[in-house]
Amino acid sequence: MNLAEKSRAVEGIFKELEEESRQFHAEAGMGCISGCGFCCANPDVPASPLEFLPLAFDLYDKGLADEMANYLAMQESPGICVVYRPQSEDSTKGFCGNYAKRGMICRLFGASARRNNKTGQKELITCKILKSEKTELFQLATKRINEDLEMPLAPYFYTRLKDIDESLANQYPVNQAILMALELVLRFKFYQEADDSIQA
Repeated sequence: MNLAEKSRAVEGIFKELEEESRQFHAEAGMGCISGCGFCCANPDVPASPLEFLPLAFDLYDKGLADEMANYLAMQESPGICVVYRPQSEDSTKGFCGNYAKRGMICRLFGASARRNNKTGQKELITCKILKSEKTELFQLATKRINEDLEMPLAPYFYTRLKDIDESLANQYPVNQAILMALELVLRFKFYQEADDSIQA
């Protein structure tokens, strides 16, 4: 698979995850609180270049990839996600600047589970805000995901990513992952355009 094919494969996984997440949210009522950016305000969010290939290709198509890559390369510290648009002083309120092309971690958080190594029980992967703001729904969802409520399992989707390209599925701080994805796409497009001009 070339880089564009890998990006399309990632989007295929995202589509599957989106369908499963939508069903879970509809039944459990555990979706993120509107305007909350608590998780996005964390510069240490782990992400992979692979999950941000769709974003990088989208930014390239919009003519923004070079500018974004240069901006990220100049940063001295990782910083919060470059795509996030904070709307409060502490950055905990805001929105995603490219929600359709957000990464895997953004799609899984609050909409997936993992198994407890000791008990084997499914545990909802979510934040302290949802746990406190939607306490009853959280407790009910925690009970139901081990009984009758289907929801995405995060390890399954991460394994699917690794099946596309294990090395590109390695995790880094979110902005580093985005920069790596942008650099890969810029290099890919450079050589693709060079090949096209030779063939022309």
